[in-house]
Amino acid sequence: MIKVAIVGFGNIGKAVYDAVSAADDLSLACIVSSQKIDGGVPVVKDIAELKDVDVAILCSPSRRVPDFAEALLSRGICTVDSYDIHTSIADVRARLDIAAKKGNCSAITAAGWDPGTDSVVRALAEAMIPSGITYTNFGPGMSMGHSVAVKAINGVKDALSVTIPTGTGIHRRMVYVELTSGADFETVAKAIKTDEYFAHDETHVNQVPCIDALKDVGHGVNLTRKGVSGATHNQRVEFNMSINNPALTGQILTSSARAVVKQAAGCYTLIEIPPIHMLAGDTEDLVRRLV
Repeated sequence: MIKVAIVGFGNIGKAVYDAVSAADDLSLACIVSSQKIDGGVPVVKDIAELKDVDVAILCSPSRRVPDFAEALLSRGICTVDSYDIHTSIADVRARLDIAAKKGNCSAITAAGWDPGTDSVVRALAEAMIPSGITYTNFGPGMSMGHSVAVKAINGVKDALSVTIPTGTGIHRRMVYVELTSGADFETVAKAIKTDEYFAHDETHVNQVPCIDALKDVGHGVNLTRKGVSGATHNQRVEFNMSINNPALTGQILTSSARAVVKQAAGCYTLIEIPPIHMLAGDTEDLVRRLV
């Protein structure tokens, strides 16, 4: 049995709880959270209190992931996370690779569905069609990472960020904010639009009286690559999915916890992990069933 801890118990943490509970080869040893949680699982308030754990599944906001992961890896505890700031992933991977090797353990970063499993699909599509263009169109749906980023902005009581695909990998961000008393909307809107999560996309910010009335955690993706295989043009592959965002993210993190303990010391992204390592069961049986 692989003993795991869940760090953070919001939407993603609760989804990881469900996925770990359904797995025969994983056991939930502990949850790190400041809130009271029923269910008979030990709860601690700080990652420094974790012990006798093989893997810590980090379900905290992306901007807190590098510090949490580095601290845990230095103690020899493997980590998996769904860090989703695309422009910083390579730097985070390099930083955690150093920490993991020092701690003689392993980490998988950016292990959500995008970045994560969509990254694997993009890599496979490029292997099939080496010359060409790939478009990844998200949504329409709620972006967990973008919503969390808005909630962290001063003056925001609650927030929802919806991703609207406009085609060819271009997206519109529709952001809805419920402000704290006395907050200035224009100041908040400017802070959102200049944040790294939003600065590269068309972003519209709208003030609403209540976020709860708007929430829907559904999401989706259409990934298309068109180009040339060898000397043959007009090759096209397409991948589509429609999902519950936190549920799929939680499942991928849980499957990654199974994979991370099989890796040599260091930090990896999902495109570097053999997919079979994410699956439960005997290798020979999996090969016979899936190949």
